[in-house]
Amino acid sequence: MAGKKHRSADWFSRQDIYGFIYRSWVKNRGVPQDQFDGRPVIGICNTWSELTPCNTHFRVLADHVRHGVLEAGGFPLEFPVMSLGETLLRPTAMLYRNLASMDAEESIRGNPLDGVVLLGGCDKTTPSILMGAASVDIPTIFVSGGPMLSGKYRGHDIGSGTNVWSMSEDLRAGKLTLEEFHEAESCMHRSHGHCMTMGTASTMASMVESLGVGMPGNAAYPAVDARRNVLARLAGRRIVELVKQDVRLSQILTKQAFENAIRANAAIGGSTNAVIHLIAIARRIGVDLSLDDWDRAGSGVHTLVNLMPNGKYLMEDFCYAGGLPAVLRELGENGLLHKDALTVNGQSIWENVRNAECWNRDVIHSFKSPFKEHTGIAVLRGNLCPDGAIIKPSAATPALMKHRGRAVVFANIEDFHRRIDDPNLAIDERSLMVLQNCGPKGYPGMAEVGNMPLPPKILKRGITDMVRISDARMSGTAYGTVVLHISPEAAAGGTLALVRDGDEIELDVAQRKLQLMVSDSELAARRQRWQPPKPALERGYWRLYHDHVLQADQGADFDFLVGKSGPFVPRDNH
Repeated sequence: MAGKKHRSADWFSRQDIYGFIYRSWVKNRGVPQDQFDGRPVIGICNTWSELTPCNTHFRVLADHVRHGVLEAGGFPLEFPVMSLGETLLRPTAMLYRNLASMDAEESIRGNPLDGVVLLGGCDKTTPSILMGAASVDIPTIFVSGGPMLSGKYRGHDIGSGTNVWSMSEDLRAGKLTLEEFHEAESCMHRSHGHCMTMGTASTMASMVESLGVGMPGNAAYPAVDARRNVLARLAGRRIVELVKQDVRLSQILTKQAFENAIRANAAIGGSTNAVIHLIAIARRIGVDLSLDDWDRAGSGVHTLVNLMPNGKYLMEDFCYAGGLPAVLRELGENGLLHKDALTVNGQSIWENVRNAECWNRDVIHSFKSPFKEHTGIAVLRGNLCPDGAIIKPSAATPALMKHRGRAVVFANIEDFHRRIDDPNLAIDERSLMVLQNCGPKGYPGMAEVGNMPLPPKILKRGITDMVRISDARMSGTAYGTVVLHISPEAAAGGTLALVRDGDEIELDVAQRKLQLMVSDSELAARRQRWQPPKPALERGYWRLYHDHVLQADQGADFDFLVGKSGPFVPRDNH
């Protein structure tokens, strides 16, 4: 409500020893007294890092947010949080998503901030800082970093990740020389920004916009497009108004907003990683969101966007074709959008998109003539995944969506790498590749290894897809008939741990079924012999992660972080 006392007043408006300390130390860089006159204090949460190539332009982006805050009469204060670079960070950025969320949460809660603008781009920076902000629940706007310009190689478009997988397999199959491989590296990533395919980074930027926590246009403007900087400046202006109106994040992130995002994810052919991230964000803000919601809300939604890895275009093309607003309009006109959901610019989601235009129907199809039909994330159940597993139909081979065959089992990712190139590996195209111990506890961190490369002996026969099953994740830039997020995972004693070479497995996506064709008595006998693997590291954050991480169906968050704590003001520090 307008006129409400700001949080920052508990620091800067008091006239005692504490007020002296709080104001005086901030003044050491030239801040005048009138900055403490009650104007909203806005945090700029910056995940800039040279170790996160997707986010290396964020110093410029933060500066535009700062200008916007000042123009609107606010007091901007920028702060860093842990940055998660998917491309460089080992063993996987997902291992540290919850740690970065804690960094963001405590930085926001413990400092004199009335509102916050979040800057994220690379895959895990977006969910981590949004999870942290959701736990505090103050006025919040998210500004994504934007995708790179399209990759260009020898007259063809190439996309981040997607062509990495195909080119690496071509190299292994002898179809590409090492010199050509190196040349493609330079051609693929040629500007600031995150992956320009519809991978996890682009998906999460689209989720930010469809949730209403980002400004219209957030998803698709390229990182080097001047309109990305304008968006940041407008966000800086708008966050000051959100603070004055006391519009908190919980008023934006409602169940209806999450259902809008689930349908948008289906329509864009978005990453399977969005499933875990949205569930985690929802549980932080107090919204009950489950795998069943994903299956229900995504049912009947078609993929409209012809982008890699599901199609041929890239995010730059998506932007020029109309971007996410054009997709959301298609959903709204076909009864698949909660039109009244509030967004951070003060308008409903429908008010933002009802006049959106599509300028290229080969990139963004209409709902009546979709790119692919009925392709929302499918949630599978069965004795192999009693708490659920997922598959992305838009990236799968239709002929493999109903399949029965024998399992070829890899005990962990090291076992996989050790044996996959062996010409004597007992595998054919009818087999199902099964990977164990790569879930939240098992890897640890649930790495993006679920889209296992096919054996060279299979690739050389011209076969490009097989059914693959694991408790791991896969990159949003990847493709194939890949069953992911098996819950419970193998390392937690799930049925996946009991699968043996030669076991028959039945997959039927239409029936939402994944069944291990082994008797209950035999599984019980195997379970008696099963021993849980030892944690990879029994100290520090890795130990904390192993002991407290929840399963994939619960968002792989920490058990002690579910539910928001709110924006209480901590006790004085003196």
